[in-house]
Amino acid sequence: MAHIRVREGEPFDRAFRRFTKSCEKAGILSELRRKQRYDKPSEIKKRMMNAAKRKQRKMMSEQRRQGLI
Repeated sequence: MAHIRVREGEPFDRAFRRFTKSCEKAGILSELRRKQRYDKPSEIKKRMMNAAKRKQRKMMSEQRRQGLI
């Protein structure tokens, strides 16, 4: 749970901005969006496979750029 302490004389806007940043760092909003609906196990597996493929392509392109391959 993200929380902040409002400083003496601090405007609400600044405190709210600090709170939203702390929520973003904690990953609360991304987790909330992810849990809004049920994902079937096959969809989770497909998403993870696609992420692994993207990571592999990125590594290969970096190696080609450096002249290792």
